[in-house]
Amino acid sequence: MKIHLSSVFVDDQDKALRFYTDVLGFVKKYEVPLGEHRWLTVVSPEDPDGTELVLEPDDHPAVKPYKAALVEDGIPATSFAVDDVHAEFNRLRELGVQFTQEPVEMGPVITAVLDDTCGNLIQIAQYK
Repeated sequence: MKIHLSSVFVDDQDKALRFYTDVLGFVKKYEVPLGEHRWLTVVSPEDPDGTELVLEPDDHPAVKPYKAALVEDGIPATSFAVDDVHAEFNRLRELGVQFTQEPVEMGPVITAVLDDTCGNLIQIAQYK
């Protein structure tokens, strides 16, 4: 068994697609119209057949309070692995990305937390 899909709930699929591709560097894998929304996934360019991240609309009534509670408590919705947190932090900050946590060592990892502009906090992590 392996992880095939994971979702992040977004308030605007177009804005999310731009952020996750143009800023974070993922590539679009699927975009299938489904009425008002789309089945929209991105993948790492380093692993195009790997786990897909679904940019899921946050229309369900339970989602917005859930997202707000996570953000208020500073809890990331998900975590992405990077080779060098400090370098990625600097690259993203130069692109205007807002961070709620600068790089910090946490046991065996170095992490930083960013705002994805779509209502989520996202962690980047590097194993030492």
